[in-house]
Amino acid sequence: MTITTGFVVANIYYNQPLLNDIAVTYHISTAKVGQVAMITQVGYGIGLLFIVPLGDMFERRKLMLIDFVFMVTSLLVAAWAPNILVLLIASLFVGITSVIPQLMIPMAAHLAKPRERGKKIGFIMSGLLIGILLSRTVSGFVGEHFGWRTMFYIAAGMMLLIWLLVYLQLPKVEADYTGKYATLMRSLVKLFKEEPALRLASFRGALCFASFSAFWTTIVFLLKQHFNLGSDVAGAFGLLGALGAVAAGLMGRLSDKTNAYKLSAFTIILIIVSFIVFMVWGYTLIGLAVGVILMDVGVQATHISNQAIIFALNPSARNRINTIYMVSYFIGGSLGTFLATIVWDKYQWNGVCTIGIALSSIVLVVHLLNHQKMKVHHQTVRS
Repeated sequence: MTITTGFVVANIYYNQPLLNDIAVTYHISTAKVGQVAMITQVGYGIGLLFIVPLGDMFERRKLMLIDFVFMVTSLLVAAWAPNILVLLIASLFVGITSVIPQLMIPMAAHLAKPRERGKKIGFIMSGLLIGILLSRTVSGFVGEHFGWRTMFYIAAGMMLLIWLLVYLQLPKVEADYTGKYATLMRSLVKLFKEEPALRLASFRGALCFASFSAFWTTIVFLLKQHFNLGSDVAGAFGLLGALGAVAAGLMGRLSDKTNAYKLSAFTIILIIVSFIVFMVWGYTLIGLAVGVILMDVGVQATHISNQAIIFALNPSARNRINTIYMVSYFIGGSLGTFLATIVWDKYQWNGVCTIGIALSSIVLVVHLLNHQKMKVHHQTVRS
């Protein structure tokens, strides 16, 4: 499950270090090529909203195997794309179909013992985060040396291998829900209204990931403009975020034992500090490196904390709860990507850093204002 999660989630992020190369191929602006990253995240949000809830309704392994067929097709069309419009459409479907990790994580929460749920989620999330980080590194290297199209062909081949792994190794987990799809989708609204902890976690996740996406979408432009470095170096910065994967495992264990809301306050502060580092020292490679480590640890640890909280809420609706949280999360990511590409054209790097500081500061204020209420709710759920 961890291997599958890591390889599949990588599909969403391959394009980020390749944006400059894609812009050159199609002779388009940085603002226009930024839409490739944004539309992929929009697609992921659509897949989360309409596909992931089906995990509460159908046998999950079968659902994943069918999804893989559409995923491979989308990657092949992206590799072949003769113009930017075809690439944008293919990128949308790459995002829509790459939601298998969000079927895996609730499945792990279902299979795990309650006292080990955070630990198990943290372990699979470590795989997911390593997939995100290595996707940028591998993609940047392949793009620099073999061209950006090659990366999408390689990705399609890897998905065929993962399909086989899922078919041979994943256990069958039958669904609990027996109603209609329309009723299933309407229940998302009911869950959102009834669970204040879910609403707060969704808000935190959305704005933190918006900050994260703003940085990763524009770092390739900064490196090219100020250091004359290519997509391979932009991808290599992803390796520095490996500490985020370590933080995911640690956060999962801590959330089993302590109050996740207290931990979240600390991890959100890390994100704010990281963008201050980017603003002050971001024109040096060392400053960027330090900021990346702080940001990745902060964002990923906050994400794990959010998931540990929401998966304790309603066992029979975990896929739908995950849908609400992750749709919010990737709407935030799309917003961050959109804002960053627009701001970059006018205000460059300082504008991007201002977005990161503003969004993460809003998260911290809202988190602290709701801390006491959520602390009582958290203790009630755990008891």
